[in-house]
Amino acid sequence: MWGSHCRALLLWMLLQGCAEPRHDRKRRMGIPPDTVKLWADMFGDEIYAVVSKYSGSLLLQKKYKDVEPTLSIEEVDGLELVRKFSEEMESMLRRKVEAVENLVEAAEEADLHHEFNSSLEFEYYNSVRINEKDENNNYVDLGNEFILETNEHFNNLMVNTTLSNIQLPTNVYNKDPDILNGVYMSEALNPVFVDNFQRDPTLTWQYFGSSTGFFRLYPGIKWVPDENGVISFDCRNRGWYIQAATSPKDIVIVVDISGSMKGLRMTIAKHTINTLLDTLGENDFVNIIAYNDYVHYIEPCFKGILVQADRDNREHFKQLVDELQAKGVGTVNKALIEAFKILKEFQEAGQGGLCNQAIMLITDGAVEEYEPVFEKYNWPDKKVRMFTYLIGREVTFAQNVKWIACSNKGYYTQISTLADVQENVMEYLHVLSRPMVINHDHDIIWTEAYMDSALFASQAQSLLLMTTVAMPVFSKKNETRSEGILLGVVGSDVPLRELLKLAPRYKLGVHGYAFLNTNNGYILSHPDLRPLYKEGKKLRPKPNYNSVDLSEVEWEDQDEILRTAMINGETGTLTIDVKVTVDKGKRVLFLTSDYFYTDISDTPFSLGVVLTRGHGEFILIGNTSKEEGLHDLDHPDLTLANEWIYCITDIDPAHRKLNQLQAVTRFLLKEDEDLECDDELVKEVLFDAVVTAPLEAYWNHLSLNMSKQDNGIEVAFLGTRAGLIRKNLYVGAEQMSNRKFLRYEEKESIFTMDHFPLWYRRAAEHPPGSFVYHVPTDDNPDGHRPEVVTVSTAVSVTVHNKTALAAAIGVQMKLSMLRDIFWKVAQQPNDTDCSDVDGTCPLSCEDERLNCYLIDNNGFIVLSKDLEQTGVFLGEVDGSLMTQLLHMSIFRQVTLYDYQAMCKHPYHHHSGGRNLLNPLFALISAAQWLLSNLVLFILEFSLCPLWSSDNTAEAKSFFHHSHKHKKQDMLQPCDTEYPAFIHDTSIREANGFIECGHCQRMYVMQHVVHSNLLLLVSDSFCDCSIFPLVSLQAKEVKYIASVKCERMRSQKLRRRPHSCHAFHPEENAQDCGRGMGLSVSTLLLFTCLLVSLR
Repeated sequence: MWGSHCRALLLWMLLQGCAEPRHDRKRRMGIPPDTVKLWADMFGDEIYAVVSKYSGSLLLQKKYKDVEPTLSIEEVDGLELVRKFSEEMESMLRRKVEAVENLVEAAEEADLHHEFNSSLEFEYYNSVRINEKDENNNYVDLGNEFILETNEHFNNLMVNTTLSNIQLPTNVYNKDPDILNGVYMSEALNPVFVDNFQRDPTLTWQYFGSSTGFFRLYPGIKWVPDENGVISFDCRNRGWYIQAATSPKDIVIVVDISGSMKGLRMTIAKHTINTLLDTLGENDFVNIIAYNDYVHYIEPCFKGILVQADRDNREHFKQLVDELQAKGVGTVNKALIEAFKILKEFQEAGQGGLCNQAIMLITDGAVEEYEPVFEKYNWPDKKVRMFTYLIGREVTFAQNVKWIACSNKGYYTQISTLADVQENVMEYLHVLSRPMVINHDHDIIWTEAYMDSALFASQAQSLLLMTTVAMPVFSKKNETRSEGILLGVVGSDVPLRELLKLAPRYKLGVHGYAFLNTNNGYILSHPDLRPLYKEGKKLRPKPNYNSVDLSEVEWEDQDEILRTAMINGETGTLTIDVKVTVDKGKRVLFLTSDYFYTDISDTPFSLGVVLTRGHGEFILIGNTSKEEGLHDLDHPDLTLANEWIYCITDIDPAHRKLNQLQAVTRFLLKEDEDLECDDELVKEVLFDAVVTAPLEAYWNHLSLNMSKQDNGIEVAFLGTRAGLIRKNLYVGAEQMSNRKFLRYEEKESIFTMDHFPLWYRRAAEHPPGSFVYHVPTDDNPDGHRPEVVTVSTAVSVTVHNKTALAAAIGVQMKLSMLRDIFWKVAQQPNDTDCSDVDGTCPLSCEDERLNCYLIDNNGFIVLSKDLEQTGVFLGEVDGSLMTQLLHMSIFRQVTLYDYQAMCKHPYHHHSGGRNLLNPLFALISAAQWLLSNLVLFILEFSLCPLWSSDNTAEAKSFFHHSHKHKKQDMLQPCDTEYPAFIHDTSIREANGFIECGHCQRMYVMQHVVHSNLLLLVSDSFCDCSIFPLVSLQAKEVKYIASVKCERMRSQKLRRRPHSCHAFHPEENAQDCGRGMGLSVSTLLLFTCLLVSLR
């Protein structure tokens, strides 16, 4: 018995001995939540006092409150708004159409009275040669003096607004009789260009693209060749030319990959396919079938169907074409049968273009019997045209291959060099245009969006884009009517920024926007469209920038209700709960948005307008006298949004030097009767100027009486819904930590056509009186950590239970000032009574035993002990804390998607070691080198100096560019998903322990009053590295093969063009082909060699 008592006593003593150190440990690691709350409240109150004082937020709120009785708040009628915008856009686009119609009429009339003269000699302005002189200081041939002046309307390029000039691609001879006659005839367009521009000064580039290859451009410019000395631009393979010249087309390309096609023939065949693909657009459908011993689709996923010839699919086909290899024996009949079946089934199913259908046969010979195939699948109606391309110099099979084309209303050409490809491929477009030309149907076409590279550095991404209105030009001569001669296409560019000017930003509210899409569902303009990506230091257009679908930008329209309605040209409204990203996708706002949409008459476009529920539904209407407003506009630190249109300044050359504030002032003073201004917007600006004017005196007083402890406040600022910004520097401009703030160099901080300032947008979604603290995130390009924090709050006005956002106001301050205030507050005095404290005492954030973070509502670190962590996401610094905050639902993770991403894919190449180890591979490599150089040798001498070596430059450029492209093509379009994090504002405090295996880690979270900040305190002794970091890194969405194939095959809803011109009973199909343009004899080749070696 005593033994058992002794054992119990001993056990009790041991337990006591063990418990005491554990108690000490718990006391050492404890963090009193009350203390953290006290710090958060003290810091919140102190910093609120500073920022509200130096921003003047309370004064501004009072000033709006004072004028509340004179204010009215009107509800925005989104449907009426979108209809009004649409009507104005229709009117603007109609003027562009009229200009193009004038050019068509003039060109056809000039041709009607022009007689072809094969010996015509005519000097014209060649855009490459103008102003060029020879060694004797004389102007070179076709290069006379051509006056050029900088013009702001044309992107500050050097232009001549009195004359057009002529551009020709390198492979077109500039004195060919066809060229000279066409240029001479089209001189009649010069006065029409000028007259159009005078009638409508908003017109930009006007032009005529000839079917012979020359391009007449107004205003005239100096054209500069590329780095290889090549002019590769050929107007005939531009989208506007092809769409205007032909109706929608369904095409099956059938290519011979039998053994006889090896070497140069396969290279030419591949280039031919790629050139054919370049002639297709988003209204066309295509597939490619290769044949040798058997028939196969080069993309197995596309078996039995046609796919839309958008940029994505065309580029995908080009990659597959590059991998084709020649082997086996060619049997073309099965391939032709397969092609006919696809076209028939697709048309019967009501899919594809439902207009022109054609098969493009690319081969080096044909020996089979084809008549039974055509009798069964195409005769007698001949609804499918056959275009044949005989590859190589061999003429044995020429008659057979030509017969295939001539018997099926097509066209035959023979292609013997790479330099022949472009001209021969373009022939099929002239054949397809015959029915339209014979019928004299001048269809107006509008292109998808395309890039204007001259604007790269000067405009917002979504405004770099253009659309073109174009019309075909026909020969009206009766003697050639049945031949259906297409003279060319005229067109004019319309910058999309001009359209968006008709949907003024101030009418859409802080988060509102307008967007445009095409009949195919592709984005024409949208603030979230990102057509460029960064490669090193250069901005480049994404390969698929103009085939971004509406569903890939408005991706929360998951049932595609919005997309379907807009493509069908309907008028209506739809409400969607959306996640809107700001700050380069790092932060997310949850909004309810109302979408209003309608079509733009006589165009393939639809317009959408988005207004956010709440403050986005209302507009504040104030009133003030012109005299008072003018007085308060006159201040050196007041600016207006220069991308907004208060007054039209880009038409009259005398107005182009004015900024918007200067223009408004002149308009109000009636100093310029020709100035046209938006009366409603000017009225709002005057009212805002009067209400915000007292801030100038207030800020000046503070500047003169600023205490030393507040030296970190650098600038106060405010912005109103009307785009007015006031600012006051509390330090000299040269002392500013961020000199780009509120300047054009930092577009996120100013009003643009795309968006309100970031500090305004973020403040709008926080409670009035609460300040939003914003530190730039960790992707600073120069690698420096942020030095400033931007603090802003929204000012709203309520009238008759309607609340409208009037302005946002704030300060930018040094982070060091914020730190000083925080570290002073976040500590207990040394004489703190710690007798009753169960934990660390006295507590201090500077204690090495504690980690203290000040984070914002998206989880980004504003302050910590380590300055390098400023602007970094908490989860990428401390995975355990972020994981716990997510687990406790203090933060929630939101998954976002980017369907415009660019992902780095490794360049796949054969193993260098394998090549070195195997002599056979070394031999093959040497042979490949010899072959490429032999090809270039042949290219040089196949055309010789008859047309000069310039003719081969395009082909050489093709070779060099293709090899260079393959090695550097690392970034490719992809879909990605990435997380964003948001604080649940209903949880204002929390504490607990994180189980880290061998230890527990205590944490306390407390909301900082009057702000979007959270104070997070945890102990630093417990190693919680078992928790992985929480990354913001985007991940590529990898689709399994079946899903990827299904996505690629899917046919989204689209609206076909209204017109179709596939056949005409008067069409003369006798002109169905030609052979090689040049027969090269041994003597000629020898002569070329001698000439080149002189």
